[in-house]
Amino acid sequence: MIHHIRTILMACALGATALAVSAQVKIGFIGTLSGPAAAVGKEQYDGFMLAVEQRQGMLGGVPVTVIQEDDQHNPELAAQLAQRLIERDKVSFITGVTFSDVMMAIARPMARAGMLFVGSNAGPAPMAGKQCNNRFVFASYQDEYQAGIVGRYAVDKGYWKTLFIAPDNASGKDQLRGFKRYYSGEVVSEIYAPPQQTDYAAALAQIRRVAPDAVVAFLPGDMGVHFIQQMNRTGLLSKVPLLTVGTVDGTTLPLLQDAALNVIAGAVWGPDLPSPTSKAFVAAFERKHGRIPSQYAAQGFDAALLIDSALKETKGSVADRGALRNALNAADFASVRSGFKFLRNGFPVQDGHVFVVAKDTQGRVSLQRIATPLEANPDGYWNECR
Repeated sequence: MIHHIRTILMACALGATALAVSAQVKIGFIGTLSGPAAAVGKEQYDGFMLAVEQRQGMLGGVPVTVIQEDDQHNPELAAQLAQRLIERDKVSFITGVTFSDVMMAIARPMARAGMLFVGSNAGPAPMAGKQCNNRFVFASYQDEYQAGIVGRYAVDKGYWKTLFIAPDNASGKDQLRGFKRYYSGEVVSEIYAPPQQTDYAAALAQIRRVAPDAVVAFLPGDMGVHFIQQMNRTGLLSKVPLLTVGTVDGTTLPLLQDAALNVIAGAVWGPDLPSPTSKAFVAAFERKHGRIPSQYAAQGFDAALLIDSALKETKGSVADRGALRNALNAADFASVRSGFKFLRNGFPVQDGHVFVVAKDTQGRVSLQRIATPLEANPDGYWNECR
C-alpha cells in the first residue's frame, strides 16, 4: 500500500448547542495534496474548510468530521481511499477530487455503495454524459467548459486563425474539443508538449512562423509558468494575444507576477465577481490565508455550502440518502457564482467569464473580469445523461 497523508479534522462546535445534537456527520475529502499539483488540492481543501470554520465546525447545524486523504494523483490509490472512507469510516459524503483520471477511478466504488459525492474540481466528460449518476453533483464545471468560453471569446474578438498548445495527454485533447465547440475559426496549428516540459523555444519559433491571430494555451501549473515567462522574455507576449484555460490562476499568478500582465483567461469564477457571497468569501479567505483565493478554493467553498444546504433541508439527518440527494440537486444556496443551478447530470448551468491579468486596487497581480461570453450555459454532455 502506498504511503499517503491522512488527516482527521474534528470540526465540533463548542457549547451547549453542539451537545444538543447527537449526530455527527462524517465527510471524506479526497484531493491531490502532494507532488507538483499539491497547490490545487490544498486550495480546494482550504476553501471547503473555511466554510466549515465559519459555521463553528458545523454544516446544516450538525457537527462535522472531515477526513482528509491525499490521493497523490494516483487513481489506484484514490480508489482504495474511497473504499476505506465508505467501508471503515462510514462517511455520509465524499468531496474534493482534483483530477479527472482520479474521478473516473473512484466513481465505480462510490456508485456501488450509493455514496453521495460533491465534486469541487474534476469534471470528466463521461460523468457528465453516459456515466452520469444522480448521487453525484459537481460544484465546479465540466472539464471542457472553460475552453468553450475562450472559443466563444476568440470568435467575438475576430481571432479567426489560432494556434493551440496543451500537454500531450487526454486532458489536452479534451480542452481542444471544448474550444472547438464554440470556435468557428481555424486552428492552424496544434502543439502537444510532454507533461512537465520546461523549454518552449521550439513552440515559440512555431508561433512566430505561423503568425496566428491568437495563441490558445492549456498549460496547467509549472508548464504555464515556464511558457508565459518565455513568451514574455522573447517579446512575443506583447505581439500575439494569449488566451488561456487553467493556466493563469490563484496558484500560478504569485509565481508569474508582472510577466503574466494582459494574459486572458476563461473561467467560471474570479476574485472580482460581484456576488455578495463571493465578496465575503474573498475577504475571509484573504484574512485567514494571506493570499487571493483561486477558483479551486471558491469551488471548495461552494461544495461545503452545498452540503450545508442539503443538511439544513433534512434537519441534519443523513438516514434518508434519497432526501439528501434531492436536497443536493436542488442547489438551494447562495453560491460564489450567480445563477448557479444543476442540470440532470449534476453539473451546473453557469456563466462563463473572461478575465485579464491586471493589477488590483492594492497593486497585486490578479484577475479582472472583462467579458461574459457564455451566460447561464449548460455543458456539452448533459443530453447524453439518462
